[in-house]
This record gives sequence, C-alpha cells and structure tokens, in this order.
Amino acid sequence: MRLRAGQVAVVTGAAGGIGLAMARRFAAEGLRVVLADVEEEPLRAAADELIADGAEVLARTVDVGVREEVAALADAAYDTFGAVHVLCNNAGVGSGAEGRMWEHEPNDWKWAFAVNVWGVFHGVQCFLPRMVAAGEAGHVVNTSSTDGGVAPLPTASVYAVTKAAVVTMTESLYAHLRAEGAPIGASVLFPGPHMLRTGLWESHRNRPERYAKSRPRRTPYRSLAQWEAAMRDAGREITFTPVEDVAEQVVDGIRAGRFWMLPPSDHTDAQIRARSRSMLDRAAPSYLESFILD
Repeated sequence: MRLRAGQVAVVTGAAGGIGLAMARRFAAEGLRVVLADVEEEPLRAAADELIADGAEVLARTVDVGVREEVAALADAAYDTFGAVHVLCNNAGVGSGAEGRMWEHEPNDWKWAFAVNVWGVFHGVQCFLPRMVAAGEAGHVVNTSSTDGGVAPLPTASVYAVTKAAVVTMTESLYAHLRAEGAPIGASVLFPGPHMLRTGLWESHRNRPERYAKSRPRRTPYRSLAQWEAAMRDAGREITFTPVEDVAEQVVDGIRAGRFWMLPPSDHTDAQIRARSRSMLDRAAPSYLESFILD
C-alpha cells in the first residue's frame, strides 16, 4: 500500500507508547489521524501535540472492549473524514494475574480478553465492512507480542494467551481479505525486538469496575522503573527498543505489504525454531524450561 497525504489512519491505544508513536509517524506522512484511548487527559494531550504540529486529528475516548464505543468511533471517523485507510488495533492491557493459572481470578482473564482480543475483533467488525466496500487500498495492523504470539512467558500467561489469539485472528483476517479480493492488507505486529517503555506496565490504573479483582493482590503492582531497578540490582541490564522504531517498522511494513511485522532477533528466531521443532517432533515444549519455576 502506498501511504499518501490525505489518507486516514485510526489508532487505538493512541494516548502514549506505541500507539502515539504510530500516530506521530502517520501524521508525518501527511495522513489524517483518528486517536482512540481509554484515558481522556493523555489522549487530549496527544491530540493537542499533533494538531500543533499541523496534523488533522480526531480524538475519541473509547473502551475498545465495549463494541458500542468502537462502533461510535467508526461512525465519528467516517463522519469526520469520509474514509479510513489504515486501522491499527493496538490497545492492550496486562491482566494483573498472580500465581498459577488455577489460582487466577476469572476477572483477570475477562478484562484481558475484553481489551486484547475482543478489542481487536470489534475494530475489525466496525471498520472493515466500510473499508472493503470503499474498494480503496488499505491496511489493518493488529498488535500482538512475542509473549504468546511466538511462545508464552508462563509467568504472564493471561497476556500470552490473548496475544496468541491476535495472531490467529490476523491470519484468518488475511485469508478472508484475500478470498474477497479486497485491496486491503493485514499484518500482525510484534513490537520489539527488545523491551519497550509503555504504559502496559501500569494497565491496572484503567481497570474498569466491572472487571475488578475480588481479592487484594498478594504483592503490589510494580512499575517499569521498579522492575528495571530490580533487574539492575540482579546484575541484568535491560535493552529497550524506542517506540519510534516500532512505528517505523509499521510504516515500512505497510508499504511492503508485510504480514509478519517481526523485527530480526536471534532470541526470537531461536524460540520460533525451538517451538516449531517441538511440534514437528511431537515433543514436550522444552523451550519453556527456562521459565518453569519450582
């Protein structure tokens, strides 16, 4: 797909992190941008910044886990700009689950699925019919993670399960778009290849009451800064990928029609090979052994 000035890009989770970086990058290409996020004040700050830089912006506070709100976002985008060419289903949360899977609270799973899986599905169902009907070139980018999308990190299993679902959903979407002969591409984004400084670490601040925990956490939530300090105290220095690099990967991937927006990484490639070998050999998932805890 050729990105041209005047086209319209919709980004969820756009008030910060990867979403805001993508919105900035699209605006730099001359696209009009629709920003959606559950946090009103950061969303307004992001919109004001882009407008000050000369971008045409529509900002809407949206909980992507609520279908009606995503449908209203689509209506607002088409009412304002008349078209949508790029759709980035990027909003995501961590679940806040603790302990073994059988100890998790059901609401941890319900909330993570509402945003990370249903949010992507709502975006597809509320935008794709109009994008397909328009007959114009377009692209859909669904944000996954190497945690789950490639192989799960068992200590973050709820998040991993949701991100694995995004991969399969996007594969199916790609096939459906090809079967329709639609000039719309689909990609699954694996942000990285290293850690990212995003608000995902503090997702709990936006947890809706309907998905509230029924019991207090056994340990307090840890911010990214606290986790990084703990890693440093343990003698491990963490490498971070700038979110701007991820946004650049998205733009390059859209232009190239690349389905797997998966940056090169020796570690990730080794995981992919190990998992594939385990499946082909019908063997136990030994690639998880380094994560198995006593």
